[in-house]
Amino acid sequence: MSCLCCCVGVCRYPLGMSGGQIQDEDISASSQWSETTAARYGRLDFEEGDGAWCPEMSVEPDNVKEFLQIDLRSLHFITLVGTQGRHAGGMGNEFAQMYKIKYSRDGSRWISWRNRQGKQVIEGNRNAYDIVLKDLEPPIIARFVRFMPVTDHSMNVCMRVELYGCEWLDGLVSYNAPVGEQMTLPTYPVYLNDSVYDGAIIYRCVMTEGLGQLTDGVCGLDDFALSHVYNVWPGYDYVGWNNESFPSEYVEIMFEFDRIRNFTTMKVHCNNMFSWHVKTFRQVVCYFRSESDWEATPLTFSPVMDEKNPSARFVTVNLANHMASAIKCQFYFADAWMLFSEITFQSGTETISGLIWLIQGRTSSYVHILSASLKSVSACFLEENPTHKVDDSNTRILIGCLVAIIFILVAIIVIILWRQVWQKMLEKVSSSLKKCTVQYDTDTSPCMLSYGVKFCVPAATSTSASKSTTTTVVQDGVPHYAEADIVNLQGVTGSNTYAIPAVTMDLLSGKDVAVEEFPRKLLTFKEKLGEGQFGEVHLCEAEGMQEFMNKEFLFDISEDQPVLVAVKMLRSDANKNARNDFLKEIKIMSRLKDPNIIRLLAVCIYSDPLCMITEYMENGDLNQFLSRHEPEGQLALLSNAPTVSFNNLCYMATQIASGMKYLSSLNFVHRDLATRNCLVGKNYTIKIADFGMSRNLYSGDYYRIQGRAVLPIRWMSWESILLGKFTTASDVWAFGVTLWEILNFCKEQPYSQLTDEQVIENTGEFFRDQKRQIYLPQPVLCPDSLYKIMLSCWRRNTKERPSFQEIHRALLEIQP
Repeated sequence: MSCLCCCVGVCRYPLGMSGGQIQDEDISASSQWSETTAARYGRLDFEEGDGAWCPEMSVEPDNVKEFLQIDLRSLHFITLVGTQGRHAGGMGNEFAQMYKIKYSRDGSRWISWRNRQGKQVIEGNRNAYDIVLKDLEPPIIARFVRFMPVTDHSMNVCMRVELYGCEWLDGLVSYNAPVGEQMTLPTYPVYLNDSVYDGAIIYRCVMTEGLGQLTDGVCGLDDFALSHVYNVWPGYDYVGWNNESFPSEYVEIMFEFDRIRNFTTMKVHCNNMFSWHVKTFRQVVCYFRSESDWEATPLTFSPVMDEKNPSARFVTVNLANHMASAIKCQFYFADAWMLFSEITFQSGTETISGLIWLIQGRTSSYVHILSASLKSVSACFLEENPTHKVDDSNTRILIGCLVAIIFILVAIIVIILWRQVWQKMLEKVSSSLKKCTVQYDTDTSPCMLSYGVKFCVPAATSTSASKSTTTTVVQDGVPHYAEADIVNLQGVTGSNTYAIPAVTMDLLSGKDVAVEEFPRKLLTFKEKLGEGQFGEVHLCEAEGMQEFMNKEFLFDISEDQPVLVAVKMLRSDANKNARNDFLKEIKIMSRLKDPNIIRLLAVCIYSDPLCMITEYMENGDLNQFLSRHEPEGQLALLSNAPTVSFNNLCYMATQIASGMKYLSSLNFVHRDLATRNCLVGKNYTIKIADFGMSRNLYSGDYYRIQGRAVLPIRWMSWESILLGKFTTASDVWAFGVTLWEILNFCKEQPYSQLTDEQVIENTGEFFRDQKRQIYLPQPVLCPDSLYKIMLSCWRRNTKERPSFQEIHRALLEIQP
């Protein structure tokens, strides 16, 4: 498909959820009720399993953490979506009344879909069986698509879905261009901005890393002040620029593609209302980049100017079969204004791109694919004149091409089969997390210590001799992760937030607890925040807390008002070890006195159940806080969403670094630093806490072993995962991930494009250090200076990572 303005109407084919072309392994989800409501059952009009995909927990208002994800294996132009609930022959009645869509072209940057009026929420189903189809206006270009159910009250939801569209054979993944401008006509202004651009807008003047109206499949009318789309402003169909804003007399647009392609033509749909000083471009100069460097000699093309016919038209630019992965074009003004509504590319690789996708999607259909490819190639050779009789020379060329393609396909098949074997090996490694004896090489095999079990990720073969040991591992039934010289305190929430070196614990053991007993009757329970193996965490109101407070605490409320607090409560049936750990945790928490660390206010230990009362911040945790906000900018204005400025993001990150600087000065290791474990108060005040692991909301952030959430692997350093080593340097790694979350407004999980097993496999690449490891990408809002801090946190060598003192100082320098 080369989108030439008619594609929105005709590009509406089902992409394979209901037809089975999309394979089970390409359908995933954030969670599932049970095996029979897994992601693979979320196919439209299918009744297999229990009839649909259903997330593990009921969906809460403002919580869009649950999602059903589809990997289309290649870029597609998606114009329509269909949804359905769970009927299951009358046994089910769950459906999504509303939902949102997120999409990604590369699996790393996720974009929230908005309609042409800026709204994200799509109306869904009203019953469990009817199929509801919704046009995507604007359509999206993506490989990955997520359906995210939304409710206005807590409810169980289930979904079956389908995507409609066709493959995006242009291969264009982004274009960078100046923002469109406003033209003032005698009667009204005309806004020629790219209103659906899904990338970033830098300094309100440059659009980057996105796609928008130039690729939405809608061509502008002859009269640019009118529009194909209803209820929009004049000029909506076009992106336009005035020559007075460009002293160089040209507008430069750079196009990035998914791979190196052999380009034949570029078609630019231009307005030509010369009576209003609007004309097509008089010349275009295009530069091509195939690898890392731009070609020195550009291509120049000058179209025939037309001052008789004011109709909009496509101008076709011959790209002369240049090989490139990026094209930079300079369009020169022919008059005061230049208006484009659509730009498309044609390349010689379009014929077999769909073929490769089919091979990757289903390796069991090779014969059918080969047959189809031969037909498609034959059709290409005969496309210009299908009635022409092919002569002998053409026949020889055709046979040669077919033989070459067959060899390419065989190579692709071999690669795919090899990858499948590797995947099965990795699954076997993950499934070995049971009571076992593991032989591992101390020099070459990276190993992971978790839940009392050590297992190894396959390492590169080494010819060097190394000492091999055999370790018998016995599962002890207690989830823990720490290096040997650290005291393990199993917290009430199931996490051991502050890991204390044994020598430091000895120093603390002789001191009394510096907090007072609080009367239980003055606590009013409001909400359960979470629970763990040994206890629960509740949000409470405490009356008269000011009388029990240290003078250094200041509350922004009067003395007769209750104080919002978090209460960690030990279960009455907890064992002796858990009780001792609870008392030790109280002792440790009582020593922590820093404005950016949650403080222990009081305790209830004279009778059961044992309780510790800590601060709680009225705006909840940072993850939820940021996910409800948007960055300042045009999109936030259109959606009326609350915003957080970049300066305030830096301010919050600086406070986290300050709190961690304090902990590291005491030789305390947090081991679970993330936005879910940071609380937000008034005026963007941040305090580090440890409630995240206990909340079902964040169970997907922890690697599950035998059904239990244990390891936050997406935030953990490679040495913590593979060697079981936790230090301040591993906390620094987690801070880099936390900073990445903040700059992404917590809209996606770190390494969201990777499975848990692939995350572990990636840590093996850090261990081997052969430059194949994957780093989290630079967020759109993140300047280079901040991304450099992140990358420094993720250095392989722990000694090369910055200290929290250095990070804090660097963040202070960045703040305006």
